[in-house]
Amino acid sequence: MKGIILAGGLGTRLFPLTKITNKHLLPVYDRPMIYYPIESLVNAGIDDIMIVTGGKKSGDFLSLLGNGSDFGLKHLNYTYQEGEGGIADALGLCEHWAADDSICVILGDNLIERNIRKAVGDFREQGAGAKIMLKEVHDPQRFGVATLEGEKVKGIVEKPKEPESNLAVIGIYMYDNRVFDVIKTLEPSERGELEITDVNNWYINDDSMTFEVIDGWWTDAGTFESLHRSASLVADTGANKLD
Repeated sequence: MKGIILAGGLGTRLFPLTKITNKHLLPVYDRPMIYYPIESLVNAGIDDIMIVTGGKKSGDFLSLLGNGSDFGLKHLNYTYQEGEGGIADALGLCEHWAADDSICVILGDNLIERNIRKAVGDFREQGAGAKIMLKEVHDPQRFGVATLEGEKVKGIVEKPKEPESNLAVIGIYMYDNRVFDVIKTLEPSERGELEITDVNNWYINDDSMTFEVIDGWWTDAGTFESLHRSASLVADTGANKLD
């Protein structure tokens, strides 16, 4: 399995901090934001990693991360997303590199307290399809919300006004290599982007989607409030670090 970290976008919600740097290079307590998803993948046993970045400061990723030796890696891969075409659009850039392998995708501004080692192992045994990670939240209308029916995901609605559950789909996804063909069938949403929720609902309709509700805390760091909360959580309770 290969790992993909999506770290593009313009980070407009964090302006003016993002006027001079990419959002994912901002500090979260004691290390840059991008360190956290890399550590999550490495701890899960994934050491072949692609970082999708964008914007005018994308070269700073290479200056900071180099070949990944700080994480025990022999090399890191980088690719560039022009503009803001959405999560699925960024993922589609990795098709040639991913080849026939399955992938674990993490949004670059997502932080978790614990690790995803078990979920990755379960998906490897699953062999095909997809897996999403869920977390109970108090404000599900801000996220993609999953509705369950027994042990299956019934559907996902993006930012519903009246959520049917409090289970948010967090920014960690696992897919077989069919995902790239699925992305090619998508139409842009009203936002003009290719939506990852559409990808996930394809797998739900294919009856090949599984899920896991994560333990410990989870947060993104894409707003001033969540960036502050992320730093506080890491300072107070720690976060998933290299084993």
